[in-house]
Amino acid sequence: MTHVIDRGLSIAGVEGLMESAGQSVDIVKLGWGTAVVAENLKPKLERYAAYGVPVVLGGTLTEIAVSQGRVDGLMSWLHELGLTHIEVSDGTIEMDPTVKQELIARLAREFTVLSEVGSKDAHAIMAPYVWIERIQGELQAGAWKVIAEARESGTAGIFRADGEVRSGLIDEIAHMVDCDRMIFEAPQKEQQVWLLEYFGRECNLGNVAPDDVLSLETLRLGLRADTVGRLEDDRRP
Repeated sequence: MTHVIDRGLSIAGVEGLMESAGQSVDIVKLGWGTAVVAENLKPKLERYAAYGVPVVLGGTLTEIAVSQGRVDGLMSWLHELGLTHIEVSDGTIEMDPTVKQELIARLAREFTVLSEVGSKDAHAIMAPYVWIERIQGELQAGAWKVIAEARESGTAGIFRADGEVRSGLIDEIAHMVDCDRMIFEAPQKEQQVWLLEYFGRECNLGNVAPDDVLSLETLRLGLRADTVGRLEDDRRP
């Protein structure tokens, strides 16, 4: 799965993305709160829908709705927009894990839920066992996929502030979680290469910039020098 972040594409930009790389786009996230201020929101959603690409709004909107007690309003708006997916994160606000899991279970009755684990603060380090507990808990609560946080910069969560992979953390996740149920945010090419070499070409990667979708696809297929002859067809156990 290639999970693409739309930071504010124009309709022409959406058409260009789908014309050049549409077969490689599996889901699109409208980054953070851009959906609230985008003047082309409805026609953009119509274009993605015409290509059969599901759209999810940034998890930051869900966090804001939680903090303001407006989750019902957010759900109504998503239905009005015709969206079937929702992201639940806690990378910005503090949310008790039990409260988050209850929210996921509630939303999963009406939407396909992508939850996100990890902080957007590059200096916030969470022990691997806590990552595992939260990932497993959110999957059990009804999340379709769990996104491993990295921010759109690739400098937090599963990566250190300089973009280096927290390899020990990835080892723990791979050992304890079915990684078909994971999406690993990896906006930087070097991060994408590392994860593809670790998990194999079918690894689910997220926060991929529109301009990088074709590049990622060539990495998956061994059509770029970085991965020629270096990828396995199947996931690492």
